[in-house]
Order: sequence, then structure tokens, then C-alpha cells
Amino acid sequence: MIEPPNWHFAPACVGDPVSAVDTPALLIDLDAFEFNLRTVHSRIKATNVALRAHGKAHKCPEIARIQVAAGACGVCCQKASEAQAFVDAGITDVLITNEIVGASKAARVAALARIARIGLCVDAPLHVAQIAQAAHAAGSTVDIYIEIDVGRSRCGVHRIDQALELARLIAAESPALRFNGLHAYHGASQHMREPAERAEAVQASVAKVRKFVAALAAAGHACPVITGGGTGTYDLVAGTGVYTEVQPGSYVLMDKDYALNRLASDETQLRQALYGLCTVISVSPTHAVLDGGLKTFAVDSGLPRMVLEGWTVKSVSDEHTVIVPSDEASALQVGDKVRLVPGHCDPTVNLHDWLVAMRGQIVEDVWPVAARGALF
Repeated sequence: MIEPPNWHFAPACVGDPVSAVDTPALLIDLDAFEFNLRTVHSRIKATNVALRAHGKAHKCPEIARIQVAAGACGVCCQKASEAQAFVDAGITDVLITNEIVGASKAARVAALARIARIGLCVDAPLHVAQIAQAAHAAGSTVDIYIEIDVGRSRCGVHRIDQALELARLIAAESPALRFNGLHAYHGASQHMREPAERAEAVQASVAKVRKFVAALAAAGHACPVITGGGTGTYDLVAGTGVYTEVQPGSYVLMDKDYALNRLASDETQLRQALYGLCTVISVSPTHAVLDGGLKTFAVDSGLPRMVLEGWTVKSVSDEHTVIVPSDEASALQVGDKVRLVPGHCDPTVNLHDWLVAMRGQIVEDVWPVAARGALF
């Protein structure tokens, strides 16, 4: 079990003003968070496709519980230890949208499947053999999804004969393994900037999925679930008539990178809900320095963006962010607190033990990031 961090080190208490939050910290604007939740869930519900919220974005069981209460059928995650954190918190339907390799990981997944519905992805015979051995030993049943590469060039089988062989191996291990369908996620399409680009990528994925489904059905292997899609494509994927489940994750938080996506005329702009809060610790005539750096913000999708107009992030180092003013910028003083929009929400959250949920200028809750560092 992954224990939550020591409350002694929480950056805030319920009822505190945001100005009293210790920094660096991550804030969640609950009004924006709830708007995003309502917007995405209602749009998906209208298509009769299931929503399985991706927990790798927030790694926070409290958020997962809110998502399930709002209609999500369960959550996704990427690691066996992440699944453990969500199951320990009472989430009873978890899909690991990744391949699991290693006897210890397989044993953990098989043990979880005794108390919750657990699924995972395979694209090689070794994956099937390891999880089958573990599930037989645990006396559990694990849902298995064959992952197909629909354009991400990452994990997944490329050929139909590979999928047929995996389906045969999975069927031979019943009841320890249950073939539940296909995982067909096109990660790169989430960040294609133009709506037409995203639509084209989704249609290409659908064409490939149809071929695999038909071949598997002809061999006697029905695919009850086709799962994929994300925050950038959930509406397109849900409307294909092929996918039965979508996996948005960043939608409740958002970040600078997703804000760069241009929307189709019928899409709703989701709101920025996640912010880094930092304190000004040094000021000079040319710049100011904040108390959060690379240990506060992930920069794989670029530097964070200042919310305060007139100020721009110049550089980020281990413990500091240097910001520079324009001619119109308001002056900052040592002790001032400022907000920044992370470039990429998922790895940014993984740097923090806590999410400070605020309503207006008051802290409404403090949520532990219980699956932080759950990498195995």
C-alpha cells in the first residue's frame, strides 16, 4: 500500500487563504476543474460511449473518486504500483494501459484482480505468459487487451497475425485471463494543433481497428471493448461508432501545451485548472527569481507560463525560475506570490505530494498525490 505523505508537510490547511499556501505548491481551481468535468462527461455521455478517466494525469485517488462519481466507469493508469494506489483507495475498476513485464509486477496485478476488476495490455507472448502464471497462482482473473499500434510508433502489435496469436494464447489461459478487446491509443494525435489533423489521425486509427476487429471475430475472438482516445481527441473518438471507451486524463487539469490546440467550431474550450504557486525570493532591476524550478515544473513541453501579465519565464534551474518584465509589467517585491501554468500537467503533478484545491481565494481541500513516484 502506498501511504499518503505526512500531513505535517502539507502546504496548506482547509480554510486557509491562498495567500497563506506554502510554496512552491500546485493549486487546483475547483470552479475550472468542475467545469471541465461537466463538459467532458456530458459530451461523452451523449454518445453512449464509456469514459475511463486516465489517472496518470493526476495520480490522486480523491480526483479519481470524483471522476467515478461523475460517471466514469473506472480509471486508467500506467503502472502496477499506480493501480495499487487507486485500488487501495476504493477504485474497483482499473485498466493499466501499458505492458507489464516482470514476475513481481505480474504478481501484484494478479493479487489486485482478486479484489478489483483489473485489465492490462499485451503485445508479446511473454506478457501473456507472465500474467497468466501469476493469475493462476493467485486464483484471479485479469482482463487482457491486445494493444495495436495505430500510429504512435510506441507499443502495440503491427500485424493481424500477431494479434491472432496473442488472442489464441489468452484464450488458452482461461479462466485466469479474459480477452476483453483492443487498446488502440494514438498519443501523438492529442497534441496535433489543427482540428482537421486530429480528425484525420482518428479516422486512420479507426480504419486499422476495423481490420483487426474483423479478423479477430472471424477467428472466434470477439472484442467487447475498444478503448483509446484522450483529452485532445475524446469527442472525435467517441463519435466513431467503433470505440466503446475513451480515456481522457488531462481534461480536469489542463496545461500550456493543450491550450495550444485549436478547436473545431463545435468544441468547448476547457479551462486551466492546474497552477503552480511560487514566491518571489529575489528581485533585481532586470529580473525576479521564484522559489520553484525543475523540481516544481516539468519542462518537457516547454517552460511554464506566467499568469501575471507583463512577466515572462526566462529560465528554469533546479530550485529557481527566473522571470523578466516587459516595460508595462507591474513591479514585484520579495514575498509576492505568483501563479504559473505548467507546460505539461502529468509529469508536473508527479513532482508534488499535494494538490491544494481552492475555491476563489480559499483552500477548500488538500489532496495527497498518493501514486506519486509509483513507477514500477
